[in-house]
Amino acid sequence: MRLVLGSGSPRRLELLAQIGVVPDAVRPPDIDETPNAAELPRPYCDRMALEKVRAVQAGADEVVLCADTTVALGRRIFGKPADAAEAAEFLVKLMGRRHDVITAVAVRSAERIWQKSVVTAVKMKRLSDTELNGYLESGDWQGKAGGYAIQGPAGAFIPWINGSFTGVVGLPLAETANLLRAAGVIR
Repeated sequence: MRLVLGSGSPRRLELLAQIGVVPDAVRPPDIDETPNAAELPRPYCDRMALEKVRAVQAGADEVVLCADTTVALGRRIFGKPADAAEAAEFLVKLMGRRHDVITAVAVRSAERIWQKSVVTAVKMKRLSDTELNGYLESGDWQGKAGGYAIQGPAGAFIPWINGSFTGVVGLPLAETANLLRAAGVIR
């Protein structure tokens, strides 16, 4: 079976390489990622992974892997900030508090779909104005759910997590390996 990664994320490619998996192709899906009215974070994240895996074109000999990562504070979904002002708004709301990072993974082979979502509790420390502004100037917030990436400079802001570090990065490896095993991609 050939593996298609339905994601343009370089982090997901790096994570797959950690478990010895190199996709045969990369085909990021183009879907509308707008949450539905009153949609809760985990169902939203699960829906996004499913919509992505269904949107990727694949041949009969191909297995598609897609994922979605969402940052949630209570019922509020923090997606990828549109600009530095929105990134600042997200970070100000997250700092000093626990929040959830949800990553949903979906694997499709023909018409069969396997799915798993992982929720990790994360605590971000309170940031000084200097830390916040320095981080915003770095541009590292761009394209990152919640406006930060734990594997980058913002890792210095995260004193505690409870759950999957790789899930926070964007692909929970233990769960992903199990899904790929179920689909026959790895042994």
